[in-house]
This record gives sequence, C-alpha cells and structure tokens, in this order.
Amino acid sequence: MPSKEPKAYDGKRITVTYDTGRCLHAAECVRGLPEVFDTGQRPWVQPDGADPERVAEVIRRCPSGALQYRLADGPAEQGDRPTTVVRSPVGQLILRGELSVTTPQGVRSETRAMLCACGVSRNQPYCDHSGACGSE
Repeated sequence: MPSKEPKAYDGKRITVTYDTGRCLHAAECVRGLPEVFDTGQRPWVQPDGADPERVAEVIRRCPSGALQYRLADGPAEQGDRPTTVVRSPVGQLILRGELSVTTPQGVRSETRAMLCACGVSRNQPYCDHSGACGSE
C-alpha cells in the first residue's frame, strides 16, 4: 500500500510532516520529545511544544524518514555527509544522506529512509514490516 501524501503540522517556527505509510514505530520521537509527539493527543504532533531546533534534532533520529521538518527561518533538513547505508540485523537497509529514491510515484529527494531488502513490502521501496526484513 503506497504512502499517502504526508500530513503537515504547522508550528510558528517549524513545520513537521508525517508520512504514516513509512512509519515503522521506532518511537524515537515519542521517547525524545513526548511534549511534542504524543500519540494519546489529537493532533498527535504539537510542533510548538518545544524549541524548533530541539524538535528538528529529535526528528533526525527517525530512522524511516516518516518524520521530516522545515524551519520557518531556515532550510529544510539537510542530508548527512557522507551518505551511509547500514543493513539492520533483520536485513532492512537504513540510509542517511543526500538520497534520490525511486518510487512508483517517481524520484523523491530524501535525507533518511529505511528500504525493504526482502521485496515483500507493499510500500516499495520502503520497508513496511510486512516481510522477513521487517520482522524483529
């Protein structure tokens, strides 16, 4: 099942976008800033709940790239240099850097992505935990 258009949560100094189809529930966001990312609240993302630089720092921990940000007074997230590719213990490919990812919808510029390595994901090329490489 392909990702829908990411949902935007606008704050005064930062906009957070969330792509539900790419979220693998690593919970880096919830553990890192529960005052901003609270799954028990609606909306679950409150961008003004912390300093924008801190929100950006926590978002960069999201391994799947489901969360992204744009600072109101600055550029969008920049990819790590050098680009890195790491295989997780179960086979997923974890990428960080300046990425161009080819999807059924076209090429997407990315800074973080977790790609399916087993070929079973319904959200190709991204892992959605439906195959062997998403099992833990």
